[in-house]
Amino acid sequence: MNGFPYRMKFDQSPHRRFNPLLDEWVLVSPHRTLRPWQGQQEKPADEQKPHFDPGCYLCPGNTRANGETNPSYESTFVFVNDFSALIPDAPSGLDGAGLLQARGVQGECRVICFSPRHDLSIAQMSLPEILPVIDTWADQLEELGRKYRWVQVFENRGAAMGASNPHPHGQVWASDFLPTLPAREDQNQKEHFLSTGIPLLLDALEQETRAGDRIVCQNEHWVALVPFWAVWPFEYLVLPRRHVLRLPDLTNQERASLAALLKEALGRYDGLFEISFPYSMGWHGAPTDGSNFAHWQLHAHFYPPLLRSATVRKFMVGYEMLADPQRDITPETSAERLRSVQL
Repeated sequence: MNGFPYRMKFDQSPHRRFNPLLDEWVLVSPHRTLRPWQGQQEKPADEQKPHFDPGCYLCPGNTRANGETNPSYESTFVFVNDFSALIPDAPSGLDGAGLLQARGVQGECRVICFSPRHDLSIAQMSLPEILPVIDTWADQLEELGRKYRWVQVFENRGAAMGASNPHPHGQVWASDFLPTLPAREDQNQKEHFLSTGIPLLLDALEQETRAGDRIVCQNEHWVALVPFWAVWPFEYLVLPRRHVLRLPDLTNQERASLAALLKEALGRYDGLFEISFPYSMGWHGAPTDGSNFAHWQLHAHFYPPLLRSATVRKFMVGYEMLADPQRDITPETSAERLRSVQL
């Protein structure tokens, strides 16, 4: 018994679950896993990659699309995105009126190469190789946060998630505005904190720890779980156990523990269908505009698209685009399958 009576009543029937972080509901339809699949199936991409690819824009010493040459880097490497979505000297101000308004925005976009090796992912890197990635995430957030209100660290892994280059890399986009989803998280965390005195995600972590059936892996400082309100089939929410606002606030010990947790959590992804698991991930921490953000809790979202196998994906279409997010297998089942992966 996990303390949540709904499991006894709804574990095999349709129900909705509330996501307090985004103030939205998710439709769960576990009985649909019995339906036959005659939709799109894709052949898994060949994962055999060389240590170095002379045609890769991100490998050390190679020339990028804009003509610049990468240094012979030996750890992480950061550079300004050659095709930035945000630029620091864009026009500002308002344009339009009524329901047709636009606002100029400014920002910066950078690329973070995780490793000089073309053939590695975070799951395949050693702990001493993962730690500089975490340090680089924190350093970028600290530097860009002095100038911009929001700094979004993220990674799109795999062609299924739109990654244009297989070299292990992520991105950081800094903006002078607070984007829509972080703004919703900010508001909902603030309301919860004002009413309870407890950060929303620490409250959720306490309840998830008590329930236990959605936790996939954990250590002294971190927990990776499939959240109660997960939308994507094998979604992760990664949380520090203590109250932390942003990545730069992590201690050296917490960073080392995070490296270990990421290696295990992503190794379980890769072992689930025995492929290099695609996902989009990103870190959400308190905005960096100097306001009081005691209500925030640092966390990472991992959104992988695979559903039934390496060739069957979850698509956000139809009902999901027009009504509610929807999932078939329950988060409890997803977590159990990930826990059962032999590392």
